[in-house]
Amino acid sequence: MKKTLLATAIVGALGASAAAQAATVYDQDGTKLDIYGRIAMGIAGGGPEFNSAGNRIDDGAEFVDVFSRLGLRMSHEVSRDLTAFGRLEWRFRADESGNRNGNNFDAFSETRQAYLGLQSDQFGTFQAGNFDSFYNQFVSLPFDVYIDRGLEFAGHPKQSRGDSIGYYTPDLSGFTAFLQLKHYSERGLLEDGQDRGREFGEVSNEGSVVAPQGGVRYAQGPVTVGLGFVEDVKRGGGNGEMLYGLIGSYDFTDQFSARLGYETRDNNSGYDLRGASDENGYDKVGLGGTFTTGPWAFTGDFYNVERDGEETSKSWALGSYYNVSSSFDVFLEVADADASNRINSDTNLGDVVGDLTDEVYWLTGARYHF
Repeated sequence: MKKTLLATAIVGALGASAAAQAATVYDQDGTKLDIYGRIAMGIAGGGPEFNSAGNRIDDGAEFVDVFSRLGLRMSHEVSRDLTAFGRLEWRFRADESGNRNGNNFDAFSETRQAYLGLQSDQFGTFQAGNFDSFYNQFVSLPFDVYIDRGLEFAGHPKQSRGDSIGYYTPDLSGFTAFLQLKHYSERGLLEDGQDRGREFGEVSNEGSVVAPQGGVRYAQGPVTVGLGFVEDVKRGGGNGEMLYGLIGSYDFTDQFSARLGYETRDNNSGYDLRGASDENGYDKVGLGGTFTTGPWAFTGDFYNVERDGEETSKSWALGSYYNVSSSFDVFLEVADADASNRINSDTNLGDVVGDLTDEVYWLTGARYHF
C-alpha cells in the first residue's frame, strides 16, 4: 500500500501517468488497445556555460518541449496464463510547428519505443525491440524521479533502445531476475581493408557486438533493492568496461521514501576522453528522498562522484510537483549537474571546466496527460 500511495502522489515525476491516464479504445474477446500520451511544455534556463569544445554558449531562458509523447499499448490473451503484447510510442516537439528542428507531426519526430513480447505469470516475460534498459527498470529506477536532469546513475538508454531482447522472471517471493542483450550490427558495411566509402563511415572495423546486462531485484513491503551489471561497450557510448550498481529504496511512511545507491565502472586506460561530459572509470554514491503531501510531491538527491585520475565532484537536484488534477500537473526542477575537473589539452578546457556548474539548471512548466 505504501508503494502504491507514493507512486500515485509523484506520478508526474516518475512518468507513470501514462498507465494511469491511458484510455481503452478497444477491449473485446481478450484483445485490448490503450492510447496514452502527454503534452508538456515549459521554460528552461541555466546549466553549463561551456560546451564540450570549450566554447562559451548562451544559457539563457528558453521555451521548450518537455518530452511530449503519444503511445499505443496492445495486448491479447492467448490463454489464461499467456498474454501477447506490444507497445508503440512516439515523441514529438510540442513547442515547434511544421518541420522546424526536424518536427513533423504526421510522421512524428522520433520512435521512442516499439517492442513486442509474451508475458506469463508462471514463466515470466520475454520481449524484443526498442525498449528502456532493464538495468534502469530494475536497478536505478528509485533515483529516476526527475522529468529532465538530476539522474547521475545509468538511465533508460543505457546499452538499450533498439535491436534488443530481454527476459525477466515472474515475482518469486519478492525476487525478480532479468537479462537483456543489445546487438550492434555492421551488416551491409564494407569489409575492413576496403577504402571506398571510408569517409562516410561505411567500413566495418569491429564486427558484430553484443552488450549484455542483467541482475536481480528484491521488492517486498517497504524495501526495494536492485543489483545489476552492464557490459558498457564503446559502440553504445560506454568505455568498454563493466558497470555495476547496487541501488535501493525504503518507504519509511506512506509519505516519505529514502533511497541510497552505489554505481561503479572499471577504468580503461585506452579510452579516449574527448569532451568535458565524457567519463572513464568512476565510483558514484547517491542519496535522496521523496516526500508527498496531498497533491504535492518533493524530491531531493545528492551525488558524490570519484573519477579515476581526477578530483572528486558532486551534484545535486531538487524537484517540486503539484497535481492540479488527475490529468494536469505543474512542476519546478533545479539541478547542479556533475562536472569533471579533467583538463583536456585537445579542447583547452583547463581554464573553463571549473565554471561548468556555476549556473544552476532550472526547468518549470506544465503537463497534460491523456
